[in-house]
Amino acid sequence: MIDPGDRLRRTRDEALVLAERLLGDMEAVAAAREGANVDDEHDPEGSTIAYERSQLDAVRRSALERAADATSALGRLADGTFGRCERCAARIGDARLEARPTARLCIDCAT
Repeated sequence: MIDPGDRLRRTRDEALVLAERLLGDMEAVAAAREGANVDDEHDPEGSTIAYERSQLDAVRRSALERAADATSALGRLADGTFGRCERCAARIGDARLEARPTARLCIDCAT
């Protein structure tokens, strides 16, 4: 099994890089909208600029949530509670932690 600390740090860092890139994309969409004289709400050619920005924001929020989950898991690793279910205190199985290293609940409590 890969060192959970390394994996969690990589997950956090990659998610933060993605969130930053998406923020730049959102700013570019906003700048393009300001520079264009279009009525994007009635454009028959495709989705609206507002929709595109909304999609980027949703993916960005998901990346930030993933980064926060990884940071929280790193905290549990540091304080010795990583791999323990927050609800019942049972050990979280290795297979579950391998598939989802930020897991806070054992499989029984998660279902």
